Amino acid sequence: MKILIINGSPKKEQSDTMHITRAFIDGMREAAEQEVSVIHAVDQHIEYCTGCFACMRNGGNCIHDDDMRGILDRILGCDLLILSFPLYCYAMPAPLKAIIDRVLPLSSMAMQKVGDRYEHVGQADVSHKGYVMICGCGFPNSKHNFEAAALQFKLMFPENHTIITVPESPMFNAPEAAVVTEPRLALVRQAGKRYAETGAVDAELIAEIGTPMIPEEQYAAIVNGTV
Repeated sequence: MKILIINGSPKKEQSDTMHITRAFIDGMREAAEQEVSVIHAVDQHIEYCTGCFACMRNGGNCIHDDDMRGILDRILGCDLLILSFPLYCYAMPAPLKAIIDRVLPLSSMAMQKVGDRYEHVGQADVSHKGYVMICGCGFPNSKHNFEAAALQFKLMFPENHTIITVPESPMFNAPEAAVVTEPRLALVRQAGKRYAETGAVDAELIAEIGTPMIPEEQYAAIVNGTV
């Protein structure tokens, strides 16, 4: 499978969330050989979308001549697109959002009703692709933190999507926390293997991955320096 990871963290490979993403990929590789490439959003020259819709009227050609042309080609050429990012103000970091805004050339001005909502008709067939969101946050729990980012991802990619969210993710960069982070990464590898084998991850495993690694109160006390 050809996998494209777009890493939204300004920390690039040192991102807390990339520890989770690498574990997911390791699990996929246990099931089959994978071709993986990574784009660090912060390293790209991406102009902001102006909302002129020129790309949707002229076959996908944007008015900006920047790195987005190559990124769109790589998105179209992959079988699985993974967005890996830390939670910034309950959403994705700005460098990744700039890229997501610029995928507009994949759509046309034409609209169609799908269920109870309207969607733009695509200019390319992406029905075979899978989409995975992997997101970590520094809060000690998942509730009332990931919902906005997850909903946006579902609306962007209504078909074939999988969402993995992990609280307390700064612990993945703390070697002294390995006693709790390693078992969690093992669960993520299990999820990656299942995804490679079946194209999905069961809800029970996703829910287990999304639970706190240590008690919420203990984590908050560590962050607050009160222990």
